[in-house]
Amino acid sequence: MRRYRLLGLLAAVAALLLACALSILVGSNPLGPAELWHAITAYDGSTTDQVVVDLRVPRTVAGLVVGVGLGVSGAVIQALTRNPLGDPGILGVDAGAALFVAVGVALGASSPVQYLPFAFVGALVVTGVVSVIGSVGRGGPDPVRLTLAGVALAAVLTGVTTAMMLLDPVTFTRLRGWNAGSFVERGFDVVVPAAPFVVAGVVVAALSARSLTAMGLGDDLAASLGTRLGRTRLLAVLAITLLAGAATAIAGPVGFVGLAVPHIARWITGPDQRWILALSIVLAPTLLLLADVVGRIVLRPGEVPVGVVTAFVGAPVLIHLVRRAKVSTL
Repeated sequence: MRRYRLLGLLAAVAALLLACALSILVGSNPLGPAELWHAITAYDGSTTDQVVVDLRVPRTVAGLVVGVGLGVSGAVIQALTRNPLGDPGILGVDAGAALFVAVGVALGASSPVQYLPFAFVGALVVTGVVSVIGSVGRGGPDPVRLTLAGVALAAVLTGVTTAMMLLDPVTFTRLRGWNAGSFVERGFDVVVPAAPFVVAGVVVAALSARSLTAMGLGDDLAASLGTRLGRTRLLAVLAITLLAGAATAIAGPVGFVGLAVPHIARWITGPDQRWILALSIVLAPTLLLLADVVGRIVLRPGEVPVGVVTAFVGAPVLIHLVRRAKVSTL
């Protein structure tokens, strides 16, 4: 099994490298490997070199950072709730971050860098509210209640965000592209401030991975094995807040990546959260970068926001999961 996991991880890394290359080379103005090599090794300020260094490389790095944030947060949510439908979008985390970003824009925030604190607060508040609602009643947290609470809260928050955008032309203008999920004009000035939060979220998630695996056996059995349930849940909520908040601040709400990737990772590695997190770190940015490449191709010279492309990819996955037997629990 370990050999199979290692082979799966190596294949995922190879796919990620290919996705990075395509992300840099493919666009409204396709480039070749020679032009890429020249831009990296002998930058001379030409238009082609500027496209590579100033636009496509930062955009690719943004896809890597956002992909890691979404994939790992989705894996943590699914493990914490024992719910195969767990995802930052379905549980309302994205909607909460988006609402607070809209509030930030109304207060004067004008760039994704300034969106960061608002996105973190929104992600934290919604994660806490959904967790409380899903835990009310006998038996502790219930996957179905968590999902229903997240979907209902996301609908309300999305409606409020839309109303704010329609009532305030400035908010509408600034959030129009961001709210669809996009990497357009995402430079290092946006990615660098957010990346440390994603790294911190990955570290926190890794620290709780073994305990999350034990919790998959049930709270009672996990506690009997020495798992500190309260500490694990606190670390998981912190990881979700850091990861989903930073990812949403950079690209806006991007759905279904956090839903689909952990299932692919689980299919390859089994239930061990350490391996699921490791594969999610690689697979999620691969999926996101490929979706971004598809978005640039289908309406060339224009492009489709990456959030729209992932919705087309993720919707069939969601339908498949809903139709499966025993969908209420992992």
